[in-house]
Amino acid sequence: SSDLEYLPYFPFKGIPRFYDIGGFLYEPKVFQKIVDVFVDRYREIGVDVIAGLDARGFVLGPPIALALNKPFIMMRKKGKMPNSVSSDDYTTEYGNRQGLTVQKDKIQKNHRVLIIDDLVATGGTLGSAVSLVKMLGGVVVECACVV
Repeated sequence: SSDLEYLPYFPFKGIPRFYDIGGFLYEPKVFQKIVDVFVDRYREIGVDVIAGLDARGFVLGPPIALALNKPFIMMRKKGKMPNSVSSDDYTTEYGNRQGLTVQKDKIQKNHRVLIIDDLVATGGTLGSAVSLVKMLGGVVVECACVV
């Protein structure tokens, strides 16, 4: 559908598909439906905190966290957040990346963490996020993505 468009070779040749979530973000009814689907699922499963991945997870995570009345935390690229811990470096479809970071006090031992991002490509970023949650003693409930 036009609500989720893919663009070949963006941002550079060698990337066969880039999925643009801008289409559904522009359509409030579609965006709300996506949020509602996630909220219904995670209200039943139960989570303590929602972690959004830099940067599109910052768009999807907060409305879900608000609807569930749970805290939202950002998992950012290295060097973007004070008082943080970092996961190991990882690889994505764009190449090697430095680890993700999160503030030290945001994930507590046995916290049930839902990780949110827009899509799964190679799984490198999500894998980095999972290792960061585990490093801090949290438990990953699921990794949720639209694509």
